[in-house]
Amino acid sequence: MNSSTTAVMTEGRESKQVPGDTEAQMSDSTIKKGGLITLFFIAGTLSGVMLSGFGWLANLIVYLVEEFNVESINATQISNVVHGCINLIPIVGAIIADSFLGTFSVVAISSFISSLGMILLTLTAKLGSLKPPPCETGSSLCQTPSKVQFAILYVSIAMASAGLAGTIFLAGHRFCRRDKPRGSPFTGLLRVVVAAVRKRKAVLSSRSEDYYHEHDGTNKVMPATPKRSFRFLNRAALKTEGDIHSDGSIARPWKLCTLQQVEDLKTLIRLFPIWSSGIFLTTPIAIQSSITVIQALSMDRHLGSNFKIPAASIIVVVLISASIFIALFDRFLFPTWQKLIGRPLTPLQRIGVGHVINVLSMAISALVESKRIKTVHAHHLEAQHGAIVPMLVWWLFPQLVVVGIGDAFHFPGQVTLYYQEFPASLRSTATAMVSLVVGIAFYVSTALVDLIRSVTGWLPENINSGRLDNLYWILATAGALNFTYFFVCAKLYKYQNIEKEVDATSSFDI
Repeated sequence: MNSSTTAVMTEGRESKQVPGDTEAQMSDSTIKKGGLITLFFIAGTLSGVMLSGFGWLANLIVYLVEEFNVESINATQISNVVHGCINLIPIVGAIIADSFLGTFSVVAISSFISSLGMILLTLTAKLGSLKPPPCETGSSLCQTPSKVQFAILYVSIAMASAGLAGTIFLAGHRFCRRDKPRGSPFTGLLRVVVAAVRKRKAVLSSRSEDYYHEHDGTNKVMPATPKRSFRFLNRAALKTEGDIHSDGSIARPWKLCTLQQVEDLKTLIRLFPIWSSGIFLTTPIAIQSSITVIQALSMDRHLGSNFKIPAASIIVVVLISASIFIALFDRFLFPTWQKLIGRPLTPLQRIGVGHVINVLSMAISALVESKRIKTVHAHHLEAQHGAIVPMLVWWLFPQLVVVGIGDAFHFPGQVTLYYQEFPASLRSTATAMVSLVVGIAFYVSTALVDLIRSVTGWLPENINSGRLDNLYWILATAGALNFTYFFVCAKLYKYQNIEKEVDATSSFDI
């Protein structure tokens, strides 16, 4: 259809419109897309996420133990898997949004699925047929859920985890810009690997003109020839016959990549050892967060004579601690450190301090659990299923405060490191690396707890007859070994995109 025909048809339609229709059309066309107005819908969505999504997520362990008669350690395992999914699903959703559907469509679909999951999860709590009969307090002969009840429960949890968003976001669809899918930035990295493998027999050249130098839209100045590190990947940018069109563009994108893409992949490979240490840094925290809820269920949670602290809310201490200390560090500690030492803490130093504090938190957890077990034995409660130990839940607070302090060091440090060191083309995905670390850590924690259960008797159904303190000592030891691994990786790492602000002779120059 040519432009003149379109103009005629448009004129014809306009002549048939009544004034009211014209005003409605003008109103729709003048709606501003994006900008400050969308902030209210985003804030409403996040508020809905916190109230609904994380409300049921925080209470999942308690719900499984008290309503579905699931064994305590099994409940923590289920919770860890759910937490892992919640941290990994957004990354998958981001890839789908970038490559196929666009951001708005992915958020809308995931929000709808999540809402259905929340409704189904609510039904499992309201309808007696969807859960086993209540278990008498102290009884060890509780009826387990049927396969159908378990299936409905797992489906509802999976659906509720899909989006963890609310319909408030959809209410503002008229004000949101619809970004078109532009392709995943990780596709270019995969192309480097494929191209290097396909050209594995090619002979590398030392001449600059033999490599494809187009910057792929970035302004970063590249070296004349590829760097010698990871030389195998340099073949991906090596020009061969038929790789380039006559206009200089790439003819075979899965056989030739830009030099920028090759160096971007090398940067990620250099960061991988440090990134992997973050997984084993977060694994003990994942285990501690779930086990602490089980400990709280077996302790005296009364605050006065009329109020009882919910077991699941005990984890809020970590969030409060991290929030307070992040503000204190940024406002006082870091500026004071820079004035006294003459240089700021680097991202790697912040992560390193977080490693040490995390080990300290696990040691405190082991000592507190040892005291709890001694109290159990002193009152002969080890054989009583579900018995409440006469020990105040406040004993769990120190370890949670300390782990919050560690979070205030290493999580911001990781975000800063990835954002500063990631290639410009991937910088928008840098913050997702922390979410990926946390998601994988929850899965690793599940595997580690299963391994310890299979080779020891420390984690029985009744934790009062177990040895959770030994589990914490293992986590403390593993954390110390992981810190050693991180320290070596950090000492060998060279910053790529930021200037080092510490002296080369520093004893902790990472």
